[in-house]
Amino acid sequence: MRLKASFVLALLLVISGGVLADHHEGVSFTVTIENISGTGLLENAGVAAVPVGGDSAGPALPGGAYEFVIRAQAGDRLTCATMLAQSNDLFFAPDEAGIALFDAEGDQQAPRQSEPNTGDDEMGAVQPVSALDDGLAYPAANDIVAVHLTPGEMGQFTVRIENVSGDSTVPTPITPVFWVVESQDTDMEMGMKYGVLFTSGYEIYGNGLEHLAEDGDPSALVAFYGIDGFATPIAPVIWVVHGDSMGAGVFFTSGEPDRGQGLESLAEDGSPAALAESLMDMNHGVQAVPDGADVPGPAFPGDSYSFRFTAAPGDHLSFAAMFVQSNDLFFAPDENGIPLFGGMGAPIALDRTGLVDLWDAGTEVNQEPGLGGDQAPRQSGPNTGADEMGVVQRVADSGDGFRYSRVATLIRVTVSVDDM
Repeated sequence: MRLKASFVLALLLVISGGVLADHHEGVSFTVTIENISGTGLLENAGVAAVPVGGDSAGPALPGGAYEFVIRAQAGDRLTCATMLAQSNDLFFAPDEAGIALFDAEGDQQAPRQSEPNTGDDEMGAVQPVSALDDGLAYPAANDIVAVHLTPGEMGQFTVRIENVSGDSTVPTPITPVFWVVESQDTDMEMGMKYGVLFTSGYEIYGNGLEHLAEDGDPSALVAFYGIDGFATPIAPVIWVVHGDSMGAGVFFTSGEPDRGQGLESLAEDGSPAALAESLMDMNHGVQAVPDGADVPGPAFPGDSYSFRFTAAPGDHLSFAAMFVQSNDLFFAPDENGIPLFGGMGAPIALDRTGLVDLWDAGTEVNQEPGLGGDQAPRQSGPNTGADEMGVVQRVADSGDGFRYSRVATLIRVTVSVDDM
């Protein structure tokens, strides 16, 4: 993945690497911000766990349905799996080829078992139930579920998996749906002859499908494939060392509008210049040159930024870096920053990713991550997009309806203490 040349050029013109505005005696720290996004085996995948009209994750009863939105391009296919709850280990899914999205292209069953993964091991292969010779009668798949695909704009599809078993011989719940959009790249990762989730006639992969088929639980599939990964560059880091701000943040205050001091330019266009101007009297800096590079530029997946500073007991670190595949999102800790010292004034050297959130600057209306025409890699020029007139808040609280990966699957923030 690469950015439009115009965006890279604009970024290089307004920043320079490692500018330190102030310095004072104290302990020397090094902070490394790694871009680990897009490292999962499946990037275009997810789980639909909340039935339509529901408030929480759970089964879809007869008459209920799951809906989710996918994005795809010509040649892509949809694979999905959901459990037939009234069974030991049966699930609904297309075959290994998936669904083409474009033209020319018992007492040990889940409702009654005493606990998950209960029942005798079958030691068999994955196969259609029509091929079984177990003496049991099974309903036809289309008597239980109906799958509807509704195309939208920019490669989007709304997928609705509806439970239509109410009039069948076996009315049954269905369980949360694990889905993945397969492309040629996915095929190359998994091996061309094998399906992503299973291969008919072969033993189960050990990827977590057993947990979905037996217990309706997709979490093992999520963990195995690392589906939270979303590939994005991050743009340069501006940092500042300060005291405990007690809710009055250096860059922003959560729940209040942007102050007009430069956060908008950083969050929308990756330019920290104006924000750096507002910090001239503080111990701050900008790191724009990725580790191992010679010139400023974005940190792509696998790259990192590192910077050094000195701090004294009581000091905290705040920083901000643009989430490039967005309109105005940025990574940062909350207003209090990251504490650099613990009890007795001992410096803290730890992985501090857990103190970092993905924030919405509230300055530009959000579009779907990675697709929006007003986002930096695709926009015609800086500061392009509809004004949001909103407040700075965690993107999880913005209610924009889009799906975002967890911060821990996008970046890793490590604070270390330099040798004295």
